Amino acid sequence: MAGQLGVLSALDTAKTQWYHFTAIVIAGMGFFTDAYDLFCISIVTKLLGRIYYTEPGKGVGTLPDGTQSAVIGVALCGTLAGQLFFGWLGDKLGRKKVYGLTLMLMVVCSIGSGLSFGSTPKGVMTTLCFFRFWLGFGIGGDYPLSATIMAEYANKKTRGAFIASVFAMQGFGILGGGIVALIVASIYDHKYNAPSFAENASKSLVLPAFDNVWRIVLMFGAVPAALTYYWRMKMPETARYTALVAKNAKQAAKDMSKVLNVELDAEEDKVKKLTEDRNHIYGLFSKEFVKRHGLHLVGTTTTWFLLDIAFYSQNLFQKDVFTSIGWLPQPAEMSAIHEVYRIAKAQTLIALCSTVPGYWFTVALIDHMGRFAIQVMGFFFMTVFMFALAIPYDHWKKPGNQIGFVVMYSLTFFFSNFGPNATTFVVPAEIFPARLRSTCHGISAASGKAGAIVGAFGFAYASTGKGIGMKNSLILLGAVNFLGLLFTFLVPEPKGKSLEELSGDNDDEAANTKTPV
Repeated sequence: MAGQLGVLSALDTAKTQWYHFTAIVIAGMGFFTDAYDLFCISIVTKLLGRIYYTEPGKGVGTLPDGTQSAVIGVALCGTLAGQLFFGWLGDKLGRKKVYGLTLMLMVVCSIGSGLSFGSTPKGVMTTLCFFRFWLGFGIGGDYPLSATIMAEYANKKTRGAFIASVFAMQGFGILGGGIVALIVASIYDHKYNAPSFAENASKSLVLPAFDNVWRIVLMFGAVPAALTYYWRMKMPETARYTALVAKNAKQAAKDMSKVLNVELDAEEDKVKKLTEDRNHIYGLFSKEFVKRHGLHLVGTTTTWFLLDIAFYSQNLFQKDVFTSIGWLPQPAEMSAIHEVYRIAKAQTLIALCSTVPGYWFTVALIDHMGRFAIQVMGFFFMTVFMFALAIPYDHWKKPGNQIGFVVMYSLTFFFSNFGPNATTFVVPAEIFPARLRSTCHGISAASGKAGAIVGAFGFAYASTGKGIGMKNSLILLGAVNFLGLLFTFLVPEPKGKSLEELSGDNDDEAANTKTPV
């Protein structure tokens, strides 16, 4: 390959080794934490309403609509900001220097979320929102940095599977949130002998001890992040950043010689030529970038935006969807702690049967089918199943039909993860130049979180009586999925190519990045 550095060729052609799996675990535990922290809040929001907004003689308390949207959505706002900031910083300072900072921010703010204080319900919710914003900010940094690090460490034959494996840890994070909530709810139920499902919730006192349930669930997110910090700091900087951005050929060869356990030449002259060539110094806002990668960035941002509208709407509000069709009891039919248990059980079941398998189907097949085919297939089936849920919505509400609804609802999760939820994360880490890779991934991911914010705030309003209702909301999500399918045609297929071929970092190779038709 013309102009390719020996150290990069060695990484591209390296057989799968122990360091690949180490990198997957180190980066993946960050995503386990990310998903745990982002989605565990949906399990405890109804408990927050019962604890802080129940008034004597007025039935079961609920979070005001604005407060619920803020508690759920504020972390997404922080994530969007973090993706843009840390994505840019990762290209300026290096991936490794920024990597530990994001993790420590997640640890501190997970603990802070559980310690939220205040003399009034509004005070507690305000403190919780403050910590969850900065928690999201740290989570945001993990997206571009983890994807970029894994892409730059991987070989080109199995690169898609390695990056997808990192993202697949998100499924275990969602599952972990459900399991932790189940355990904590069971312990408190047994300890305080909470009233049975048959008893009216008004007879179920919201004991002061129940205030610890949501706090424990939120704080547990600090554990996996803290356990990973040491190993993140031990990882060397990626050779692609060190050689192509920092222009330190000697250090790149030294670091990768240890990783690959082979002797590599520094090739300082070749690095100097590659990094000083005028074809490789264009910036993000230049005409050259627009010419080479403009449509690709439009493709990665729009598909991620549209995907996350549907994905986060379904994840964050599945408790409301299941309650609306009668699969989960109404709050007045169960005690506070049983409600946490039932919501956690539903999330765990969906994660175990559809979310987690979907991620790993992508890992197994992405380097065989390609990113483009998986993304198109995923959006197609998400559209089909969403319309199948929405159009005969009244049919699914009838007694005996709820299980069919849940099965099809689960299939939308399966094909989002064996589909665009994984590929929208993978592709931006592969197709942009090394000096802009983290920034462009951060922009793409931030676009996704903008979609998540639309989903979190928009679905909360649209699905109620004040909006267009649950049925029409599901129809709208089906239309969003179909738009995602169409915009996928702007995204190139990276399968089997080196990062330098895809980005044009080597001479005369920009033409190899073609959009499938």
